[in-house]
Amino acid sequence: LPLLLKATLLRLATGSYHPFYNGFYYNHVMNDDGNGQDKDYLNGARLVVETSKDPIYSYNGANVTLPCHYHYEPDQGPKRKIRIKWSKLRDDYTKEQDVLVAIGKTYMAFGDFKGRAHILRASQHEASLVISDVRLKDDGKYRCEVIDGLEDESDVVDLQLQGIVFPYQPPRGQYRLNFHEAEQVCQDQGAILASFNQLFQAWSEGLDWCNAGWLADGTVQYPIRLPRKPCGGVHLAPGIRSYGPRHRHLHRFDAFCFSSALKGEVFYLDRPAGMTLEEAKQSCQDAGAEIARVGQLYSAWKFAGLDRCSAGWLADGSVRYPIVTPRANCGPAEPGVRSFGFPSKGRFGVFCYRER
Repeated sequence: LPLLLKATLLRLATGSYHPFYNGFYYNHVMNDDGNGQDKDYLNGARLVVETSKDPIYSYNGANVTLPCHYHYEPDQGPKRKIRIKWSKLRDDYTKEQDVLVAIGKTYMAFGDFKGRAHILRASQHEASLVISDVRLKDDGKYRCEVIDGLEDESDVVDLQLQGIVFPYQPPRGQYRLNFHEAEQVCQDQGAILASFNQLFQAWSEGLDWCNAGWLADGTVQYPIRLPRKPCGGVHLAPGIRSYGPRHRHLHRFDAFCFSSALKGEVFYLDRPAGMTLEEAKQSCQDAGAEIARVGQLYSAWKFAGLDRCSAGWLADGSVRYPIVTPRANCGPAEPGVRSFGFPSKGRFGVFCYRER
């Protein structure tokens, strides 16, 4: 007999084969005694996995629970240990990022989630994921997958960080950043490249910016509230203008960065004669702090209501000031963070950041 037929007959003779599974009636499983003996049982139950239909909101540095529960219809009572897998979906539709796998009380977290993720054990059919010390790049959609033998069901929950999107140009001017440089400048400012969803949310809240910038998925886009000739034309409706995916090494644009609420505080220091950039950095250190980054100033403006009509140095060498309540001699009639650019000379105050 051919080798394949011999192998098949040998498996049949030893009784080690797995019976045909039709997806509903029968399942072949190990028994709960852990002795390696098999049993077949009638399986008429349907596995159901449920997560929150509403987004879960959090912020940088917080702890958050992504709810996920499973049950059987009809209920079958206690069963053997099931397998739980959490994955993070990527905005650019590439391979999912593994977050955690758990069987019983044993679990393993992966990548940046090591030491920060575990399964909540509040009830028998709980599969909720707990993430501690939330980071900016944790924002996004997560898949909760429950595997019971050959049964495999999942659902998706959306984690949204409370944050702000801001456009960023480096000191050397407009459209000087390839994708990887854009990633770095956002990181240097206490932020990350924004996702499309974050940019869309910012646009819906009033962001209007005519310069195109990189997003986290490698596309280049910009938000327009008031259509005008230099920004796609007056006949186009308001919305997000898109250049689509660009070459990540060769093409150069600005960046849209995303920063979340702060664990610390931003405050302003000044001297009667002002300070140079180096003097400003030293003043922050003397106050037990560090010179603030651009993302920290935007976050303090949006979430802490920082309002200061005095220009101050920031870590990147720019000079800016945040206005919550517009007034005379404090710039335009709309709230926002005003910029004086990157002056090579001049003496100003400084914005400092201190952890609480």
